[in-house]
Amino acid sequence: TTTRLHQELAGGRFIDVIIDEAHDPEVIHPFKGNVDLDKFQAVIDEYGAERIPYICIATSVNMCGGQPISMGNLREVSELAHRHGILVVHDMTRVAENALLIKEREEGYAGVSMADIIRQICDLTADKARNMVVIYEGLHTYGGMSGRDMEALAIGIRESIEHDHIHARVGQVHYLGHKIADEGIPIVMPIGTHGVFLDAKRFLPHLDQDLFPAQTLAAAIYADSGVRSMERGNVSAGRNPETGQNRRPHLELVRLTIPRRVYTQAHMDVVAESVMEVWDGRESIRGLEFTYEPKYLRFFQARFKPAQ
Repeated sequence: TTTRLHQELAGGRFIDVIIDEAHDPEVIHPFKGNVDLDKFQAVIDEYGAERIPYICIATSVNMCGGQPISMGNLREVSELAHRHGILVVHDMTRVAENALLIKEREEGYAGVSMADIIRQICDLTADKARNMVVIYEGLHTYGGMSGRDMEALAIGIRESIEHDHIHARVGQVHYLGHKIADEGIPIVMPIGTHGVFLDAKRFLPHLDQDLFPAQTLAAAIYADSGVRSMERGNVSAGRNPETGQNRRPHLELVRLTIPRRVYTQAHMDVVAESVMEVWDGRESIRGLEFTYEPKYLRFFQARFKPAQ
């Protein structure tokens, strides 16, 4: 969302080259975050490599439910991009969670340490940003962050690559996901790594997408229990700048994000119970319409009322 806006403001256009399975919440695929190499090649063929400043890959892709990319796919993406002189940018917000699923799901990585998997991921993506930091911030040992903050960040990174820690962290997410899914409530499958993603299209099938089913569902959960979730759907996708129409993305998701070291299992039970309560009354839920829509990044500041 924010990345797309920056691209558009700079005169660029975002093109999605993720595999088709990522757009179907019911499909079981171990690495829904993979890039479709044929789609990537087709973009290169149509526009020319010189018009593609970079390809951005995300570990544990947020917009399709926290789904991982495989090491094998990342290696092929990197080879294709570098063959055409295209930069590979890595959004590594959830790299540790992705590394865990590579360790658990990808052949040949069961005996590889988390740290080594993360190093391999990063070795396949751009390190030019490090040099740019020196230009705009100063050497990486000083500048924009205080020494205390850098030390705290380093501790967090070290903890995140410990297998037992990240395994327990993802396990908490799966506990919540199974508790919800076992009641027949539709979520993105397989369960992701940093949150459980409710499938609002199947949760509220009576709502047209321009009535914002994911935003509606997030509001209903908050009204029921005070649990704050996040919409990842038509509101987040924004409007097509050429037509002014809502983009109406493939997925309408509500993200129940689980930060590390914050919640107990009892908290997960409360969240699940609220989702179940809203599920039981879903047929009476109406959609939403804007009362205020900012020009940019509307999902941060927009205001809504129940649709008439």
